[in-house]
Amino acid sequence: MNEQKISKLNHLELWELWKEHGDIEAKKKLIENHLHIVDYVSSRLAIGLPKNISKDDLASNGVMGLIDAIDKFDYKRGFQFETYGSWRVRGAILDSLRQGDWVPRSVREKAKKIEEAFQHLEQSNLRSVNDSEMSEYLGLTEKEYHNMLQEVAVMTLCSLEDPIREEESETRLSMLIDENAKNPEYKVNEFYLQEALVKGIDKLTEKERTVVSLLYFDDLSLSEIAEVMSLSPSRISQLHSKAILRLRGTLEKNRELLMGSS
Repeated sequence: MNEQKISKLNHLELWELWKEHGDIEAKKKLIENHLHIVDYVSSRLAIGLPKNISKDDLASNGVMGLIDAIDKFDYKRGFQFETYGSWRVRGAILDSLRQGDWVPRSVREKAKKIEEAFQHLEQSNLRSVNDSEMSEYLGLTEKEYHNMLQEVAVMTLCSLEDPIREEESETRLSMLIDENAKNPEYKVNEFYLQEALVKGIDKLTEKERTVVSLLYFDDLSLSEIAEVMSLSPSRISQLHSKAILRLRGTLEKNRELLMGSS
Protein backbone atom coordinates (compact mmCIF):
# COMPACT_ATOMS: atom_id res chain seq x y z
CA MET A 1 0.00 0.00 0.00
CA ASN A 2 1.36 3.45 -0.87
CA GLU A 3 2.36 6.06 1.72
CA GLN A 4 -0.64 8.31 1.07
CA LYS A 5 -3.15 5.54 1.78
CA ILE A 6 -1.14 4.35 4.80
CA SER A 7 -1.35 7.79 6.38
CA LYS A 8 -5.16 7.60 6.38
CA LEU A 9 -5.35 4.30 8.30
CA ASN A 10 -6.18 4.22 11.99
CA HIS A 11 -4.11 2.51 14.68
CA LEU A 12 -5.83 -0.89 14.51
CA GLU A 13 -5.80 -0.96 10.70
CA LEU A 14 -2.04 -0.39 10.68
CA TRP A 15 -1.47 -3.28 13.05
CA GLU A 16 -3.70 -5.56 11.00
CA LEU A 17 -1.99 -4.60 7.75
CA TRP A 18 1.45 -5.26 9.20
CA LYS A 19 0.68 -8.42 11.18
CA GLU A 20 -1.74 -10.11 8.79
CA HIS A 21 -0.28 -9.02 5.47
CA GLY A 22 3.34 -8.16 6.25
CA ASP A 23 3.03 -4.68 4.74
CA ILE A 24 6.41 -2.95 5.26
CA GLU A 25 4.95 0.54 4.80
CA ALA A 26 2.50 -0.16 7.63
CA LYS A 27 5.39 -1.27 9.82
CA LYS A 28 7.32 1.91 9.01
CA LYS A 29 4.28 3.97 9.96
CA LEU A 30 3.92 2.11 13.25
CA ILE A 31 7.59 2.81 14.02
CA GLU A 32 7.14 6.47 13.15
CA ASN A 33 3.99 6.72 15.29
CA HIS A 34 5.80 5.33 18.33
CA LEU A 35 9.18 7.05 18.14
CA HIS A 36 8.02 9.30 20.98
CA ILE A 37 8.40 6.26 23.27
CA VAL A 38 12.11 6.08 22.44
CA ASP A 39 12.57 9.78 23.08
CA TYR A 40 10.69 9.60 26.38
CA VAL A 41 12.50 6.54 27.74
CA SER A 42 15.99 7.60 26.62
CA SER A 43 15.51 11.10 28.07
CA ARG A 44 14.51 9.74 31.47
CA LEU A 45 17.28 7.16 31.59
CA ALA A 46 19.88 9.74 30.57
CA ILE A 47 19.18 11.75 33.75
CA GLY A 48 20.83 9.15 35.97
CA LEU A 49 23.68 8.08 33.71
CA PRO A 50 27.29 9.30 33.40
CA LYS A 51 27.71 12.33 31.14
CA ASN A 52 29.97 10.39 28.75
CA ILE A 53 26.92 8.39 27.64
CA SER A 54 24.98 10.46 25.13
CA LYS A 55 21.22 10.47 24.78
CA ASP A 56 21.67 9.86 21.03
CA ASP A 57 23.43 6.56 21.76
CA LEU A 58 20.62 5.56 24.11
CA ALA A 59 18.01 6.51 21.51
CA SER A 60 19.66 4.52 18.71
CA ASN A 61 19.55 1.38 20.84
CA GLY A 62 16.02 2.27 21.90
CA VAL A 63 14.90 2.33 18.27
CA MET A 64 16.15 -1.24 17.87
CA GLY A 65 14.07 -2.18 20.91
CA LEU A 66 11.04 -0.46 19.40
CA ILE A 67 11.40 -2.36 16.13
CA ASP A 68 11.71 -5.63 18.04
CA ALA A 69 8.61 -4.74 20.07
CA ILE A 70 6.59 -4.02 16.92
CA ASP A 71 7.69 -7.37 15.48
CA LYS A 72 6.66 -9.30 18.60
CA PHE A 73 3.58 -7.44 19.78
CA ASP A 74 0.26 -9.30 19.55
CA TYR A 75 -2.31 -6.59 18.88
CA LYS A 76 -5.18 -9.09 19.15
CA ARG A 77 -4.68 -9.55 22.90
CA GLY A 78 -6.00 -6.06 23.61
CA PHE A 79 -2.94 -4.77 25.48
CA GLN A 80 -1.70 -1.21 25.10
CA PHE A 81 1.38 -1.17 22.88
CA GLU A 82 2.80 1.87 24.70
CA THR A 83 3.28 -0.12 27.91
CA TYR A 84 4.82 -3.12 26.16
CA GLY A 85 6.92 -0.95 23.85
CA SER A 86 8.28 1.12 26.74
CA TRP A 87 9.54 -2.00 28.53
CA ARG A 88 11.15 -3.32 25.35
CA VAL A 89 12.78 0.02 24.54
CA ARG A 90 14.04 0.36 28.09
CA GLY A 91 15.33 -3.22 28.04
CA ALA A 92 17.20 -2.68 24.76
CA ILE A 93 18.88 0.46 26.10
CA LEU A 94 19.89 -1.20 29.36
CA ASP A 95 21.17 -4.28 27.53
CA SER A 96 23.41 -2.05 25.41
CA LEU A 97 24.73 -0.33 28.54
CA ARG A 98 25.52 -3.66 30.20
CA GLN A 99 27.31 -4.92 27.10
CA GLY A 100 29.35 -1.72 27.06
CA ASP A 101 30.56 -2.48 30.62
CA TRP A 102 29.92 1.13 31.63
CA VAL A 103 29.82 0.38 35.37
CA PRO A 104 33.31 0.04 36.93
CA ARG A 105 34.03 -3.28 38.61
CA SER A 106 34.62 -1.51 41.93
CA VAL A 107 31.07 -0.09 41.85
CA ARG A 108 29.58 -3.51 41.08
CA GLU A 109 31.50 -4.96 44.04
CA LYS A 110 30.22 -2.25 46.38
CA ALA A 111 26.65 -2.84 45.26
CA LYS A 112 27.05 -6.58 45.82
CA LYS A 113 28.50 -5.94 49.29
CA ILE A 114 25.51 -3.81 50.29
CA GLU A 115 23.07 -6.34 48.82
CA GLU A 116 24.69 -9.19 50.78
CA ALA A 117 24.72 -7.09 53.97
CA PHE A 118 20.98 -6.44 53.69
CA GLN A 119 20.39 -10.12 52.99
CA HIS A 120 22.44 -11.30 56.00
CA LEU A 121 21.26 -8.74 58.55
CA GLU A 122 17.57 -8.90 57.67
CA GLN A 123 17.60 -12.69 57.70
CA SER A 124 19.33 -12.68 61.09
CA ASN A 125 17.13 -10.00 62.65
CA LEU A 126 13.90 -10.93 60.82
CA ARG A 127 13.19 -7.23 60.24
CA SER A 128 14.36 -4.26 58.21
CA VAL A 129 17.70 -2.89 59.34
CA ASN A 130 18.54 0.80 59.59
CA ASP A 131 21.47 2.83 58.31
CA SER A 132 23.30 2.63 61.64
CA GLU A 133 23.19 -1.18 61.65
CA MET A 134 24.26 -1.38 58.02
CA SER A 135 27.15 1.04 58.62
CA GLU A 136 28.37 -0.94 61.63
CA TYR A 137 28.20 -4.25 59.74
CA LEU A 138 30.12 -2.81 56.78
CA GLY A 139 32.69 -1.13 59.04
CA LEU A 140 31.80 2.35 57.80
CA THR A 141 30.58 5.61 59.26
CA GLU A 142 27.02 6.53 58.27
CA LYS A 143 28.41 9.28 56.05
CA GLU A 144 30.69 6.78 54.28
CA TYR A 145 27.73 4.42 53.89
CA HIS A 146 25.60 7.16 52.33
CA ASN A 147 28.45 8.03 49.97
CA MET A 148 28.68 4.35 49.03
CA LEU A 149 24.94 4.30 48.26
CA GLN A 150 25.41 7.35 46.08
CA GLU A 151 28.22 5.63 44.16
CA VAL A 152 26.08 2.60 43.32
CA ALA A 153 22.97 4.69 42.55
CA VAL A 154 23.59 4.75 38.80
CA MET A 155 23.94 0.98 38.67
CA THR A 156 20.67 0.37 40.52
CA LEU A 157 18.76 2.25 37.83
CA CYS A 158 19.21 -0.89 35.75
CA SER A 159 18.47 -3.36 38.50
CA LEU A 160 14.84 -4.10 37.72
CA GLU A 161 16.02 -5.21 34.29
CA ASP A 162 19.03 -7.20 35.49
CA PRO A 163 18.87 -11.00 35.71
CA ILE A 164 18.66 -12.11 39.34
CA ARG A 165 21.64 -14.27 38.46
CA GLU A 166 23.90 -13.93 35.47
CA GLU A 167 23.11 -17.44 34.25
CA GLU A 168 19.37 -16.83 34.47
CA SER A 169 18.93 -14.15 31.87
CA GLU A 170 15.18 -14.72 31.62
CA THR A 171 14.54 -14.16 35.34
CA ARG A 172 13.99 -10.41 35.41
CA LEU A 173 11.83 -8.46 37.82
CA SER A 174 10.31 -6.45 34.98
CA MET A 175 8.81 -9.65 33.57
CA LEU A 176 6.50 -9.73 36.60
CA ILE A 177 4.93 -6.58 35.15
CA ASP A 178 5.28 -7.21 31.41
CA GLU A 179 2.83 -9.99 30.56
CA ASN A 180 4.02 -10.14 26.94
CA ALA A 181 7.59 -10.90 28.01
CA LYS A 182 6.67 -14.14 29.74
CA ASN A 183 7.38 -17.51 28.19
CA PRO A 184 5.91 -20.86 29.37
CA GLU A 185 9.13 -21.88 31.15
CA TYR A 186 9.19 -18.60 33.06
CA LYS A 187 5.66 -19.04 34.42
CA VAL A 188 6.77 -22.10 36.42
CA ASN A 189 8.67 -19.82 38.82
CA GLU A 190 6.41 -16.77 38.54
CA PHE A 191 4.36 -17.46 41.67
CA TYR A 192 7.47 -17.86 43.83
CA LEU A 193 9.06 -14.70 42.43
CA GLN A 194 5.90 -12.69 43.04
CA GLU A 195 5.65 -14.02 46.59
CA ALA A 196 9.30 -13.12 47.26
CA LEU A 197 8.84 -9.68 45.73
CA VAL A 198 5.83 -8.96 47.97
CA LYS A 199 7.84 -10.02 51.03
CA GLY A 200 10.74 -7.87 49.87
CA ILE A 201 8.55 -4.80 49.42
CA ASP A 202 7.09 -5.35 52.90
CA LYS A 203 10.63 -5.05 54.29
CA LEU A 204 11.17 -1.65 52.71
CA THR A 205 10.77 1.48 54.79
CA GLU A 206 7.81 3.71 54.02
CA LYS A 207 10.01 6.20 52.15
CA GLU A 208 11.67 3.44 50.11
CA ARG A 209 8.29 2.00 49.13
CA THR A 210 7.14 5.46 48.10
CA VAL A 211 10.20 5.99 45.88
CA VAL A 212 9.78 2.59 44.20
CA SER A 213 6.07 3.21 43.63
CA LEU A 214 6.54 6.70 42.19
CA LEU A 215 9.47 5.68 39.98
CA TYR A 216 8.26 2.38 38.54
CA PHE A 217 4.49 2.63 38.69
CA ASP A 218 3.74 6.36 38.51
CA ASP A 219 6.69 6.87 36.14
CA LEU A 220 8.12 9.96 37.84
CA SER A 221 11.79 10.85 37.45
CA LEU A 222 14.11 11.00 40.49
CA SER A 223 14.05 14.80 40.41
CA GLU A 224 10.23 14.82 40.30
CA ILE A 225 10.09 12.40 43.22
CA ALA A 226 12.43 14.69 45.16
CA GLU A 227 9.92 17.51 44.72
CA VAL A 228 6.94 15.37 45.71
CA MET A 229 8.67 14.07 48.86
CA SER A 230 10.40 17.37 49.72
CA LEU A 231 13.81 15.68 49.82
CA SER A 232 17.03 16.32 47.93
CA PRO A 233 17.65 14.37 44.68
CA SER A 234 20.70 12.76 46.30
CA ARG A 235 18.55 11.51 49.20
CA ILE A 236 16.00 10.07 46.76
CA SER A 237 18.84 8.37 44.91
CA GLN A 238 20.06 6.80 48.17
CA LEU A 239 16.56 5.60 49.07
CA HIS A 240 16.19 4.07 45.61
CA SER A 241 19.54 2.28 45.87
CA LYS A 242 18.66 0.82 49.26
CA ALA A 243 15.24 -0.32 48.07
CA ILE A 244 16.56 -2.06 44.97
CA LEU A 245 19.45 -3.75 46.77
CA ARG A 246 17.07 -4.96 49.50
CA LEU A 247 14.75 -6.41 46.86
CA ARG A 248 17.56 -8.09 44.95
CA GLY A 249 18.87 -9.61 48.18
CA THR A 250 15.43 -10.97 49.02
CA LEU A 251 14.96 -12.44 45.54
CA GLU A 252 18.44 -13.97 45.54
CA LYS A 253 17.77 -15.64 48.88
CA ASN A 254 14.43 -16.95 47.60
CA ARG A 255 16.19 -18.35 44.52
CA GLU A 256 18.73 -20.15 46.70
CA LEU A 257 15.96 -21.70 48.80
CA LEU A 258 14.13 -22.88 45.68
CA MET A 259 17.30 -24.37 44.23
CA GLY A 260 18.06 -26.10 47.54
CA SER A 261 14.62 -27.69 47.74
CA SER A 262 14.56 -28.91 44.14
